[in-house]
Amino acid sequence: MSSNSTRDIDALIELMAKLPGLGPRSARRAVLHLIRKRAHLLTPLAAQMQRVAETARECLNCGNVGTTDICDICTSEKRANGELCVVEDVADLWAMERSGVFKGRYHVLGGTLSALDAVGPQELRIPRLLDRVTSEGVQEVILALNATIDGQTTAHYIADQLEGQVRLTSLAQGVPIGGELDYLDDGTISAAMRARKSL
Repeated sequence: MSSNSTRDIDALIELMAKLPGLGPRSARRAVLHLIRKRAHLLTPLAAQMQRVAETARECLNCGNVGTTDICDICTSEKRANGELCVVEDVADLWAMERSGVFKGRYHVLGGTLSALDAVGPQELRIPRLLDRVTSEGVQEVILALNATIDGQTTAHYIADQLEGQVRLTSLAQGVPIGGELDYLDDGTISAAMRARKSL
């Protein structure tokens, strides 16, 4: 396209194409749809994006994303039950919240330890985690980190730092509900065998 008359539209398509899951073609289709539905979609979306750009911030306590310095989860007295769930990023926290199974508080690390990428404990929120365990009277730390090499390395590091201070647990790994063995990778099957339980 690229002419003076479409410069702004082209710029919007380029920005949209940088979003996860959208390539140039998908971004073009999305922008065309937004333009066609300008009053119902484009204008409210632009206004809401501006509001979020001005108000969104990380919780100073746990690393969650919200519009206040301390998020609703951290300020809720109902959540002060001594359980702290450690996750890699905010998307993981939101996934846990969608499930509705965890009623404690969270701690977002902001990544995982990685020697290759020069990411050590100080680059993550690990020192803050150790402070919170002491200051908030945490009794159990649940390590809900991804089952990757870096995720497991991070979990072991945190477990070493907290050994003897609190009860340490991790999420069970294995066959998902509704999963068929034929479609699972070898690592998942191995983890499921190791985490098997009595019936």
